[in-house]
Amino acid sequence: MLYVGIDAGSRATKLVAVDESGAVVRRAVVDQSVQPAATARELFDGAAGAAEVGRCVATGYARNVLTFADRAVTEITCHAKGCASLCPAAEAIIEIGGQDSKFIRLAQGRVHDFVMNDRCAAGTGRFLEVVAVRLGVSLGDLRDLLREAQDAPPVAVSSMCVVFAETEVIGLLATGTPPAAIMRGVQRAIATRVVAMLGDRRRLQGDILFTGGVAQVCGMRDALEHVLGRALRIPDSPQYTGALGAALIARDDCCKL
Repeated sequence: MLYVGIDAGSRATKLVAVDESGAVVRRAVVDQSVQPAATARELFDGAAGAAEVGRCVATGYARNVLTFADRAVTEITCHAKGCASLCPAAEAIIEIGGQDSKFIRLAQGRVHDFVMNDRCAAGTGRFLEVVAVRLGVSLGDLRDLLREAQDAPPVAVSSMCVVFAETEVIGLLATGTPPAAIMRGVQRAIATRVVAMLGDRRRLQGDILFTGGVAQVCGMRDALEHVLGRALRIPDSPQYTGALGAALIARDDCCKL
């Protein structure tokens, strides 16, 4: 018996299936499309195969259009559930996705407080994507780019609007600024935006987890730790924490029936 969680995010759809013990048995991810329900259904059918699915929970921005799921749960709740299962001692989560960023404070594994940036692309993965295109690299190639100019300090990127920041990047390139310095500056700007969103919530003593697709981007952890002034933990498969939480909620739902 499998219990499935699907996180239909803005940039990708992620699926996690767990067994009755809560152990992960399957993971899958595909790029999001203009038809998120069809994308999620195809992913579900492919991952489930011939296995019996006890229950399916949907989360993410497109959760309410996944009509084949048994119920929809907010991504805040699902991220908290998934992260608490991976690190029970965690006190908070910083999650940066393709189109939004979140800070979730936990208390005994449950949501205590949260704040979310979903009004502007600054402070999200979209900012990184736009700049990477201008620099002529993919996000997966950033490790090589940053390694080539390890001593290049981050250049200040003053524009927090993605549109204006792109123009600023074009100007920096025209003056011969190294691409690595520009990317480090953009990552520092994103980190500054995210940490500013936290306000007094940043004054925590316990572990803070860094999750979401952006947690996999080379350089972002260093930028956040520099601005935050403390170390962060990145769990295994940080892109899947929302889907994992949804799968665990699906399993818990069945236990209650």
